Amino acid sequence: MLLCFAVNRCAVSPTGDRLYITSWDQHKLLTLARDGTLLATYTDPALVYPRGLHVTPAGQVLVCECWSYTVQQVGWEGESKLTTLATKEHGVRNPWSVCYSSTTSSIIVGQGLYGNDTILVFRVE
Repeated sequence: MLLCFAVNRCAVSPTGDRLYITSWDQHKLLTLARDGTLLATYTDPALVYPRGLHVTPAGQVLVCECWSYTVQQVGWEGESKLTTLATKEHGVRNPWSVCYSSTTSSIIVGQGLYGNDTILVFRVE
């Protein structure tokens, strides 16, 4: 059972048939059908406290984790990590939000914890 306080962020697939939810206290990404049926659960050692979540117009699922300093791309089915897009080595520190801009072909990462209020922009091809 998913309780309201367990939901940290949510995003909807471009087709509207999937809902992605990060759960801060459960350390996971949940994928639900439109009717609320649980389709998939994604966990990863680098996904301890997932914060930001975004689904691109192409259906790519982006999630950032504020303690491991990572931005990951998860498969549209919500079951597996496709790649780590950015890490501490790229300047990521406590990411709290992530967004893809199709206008600039960039991933924008908002950071903000312990005085680290910055925005990172990564161009993608």
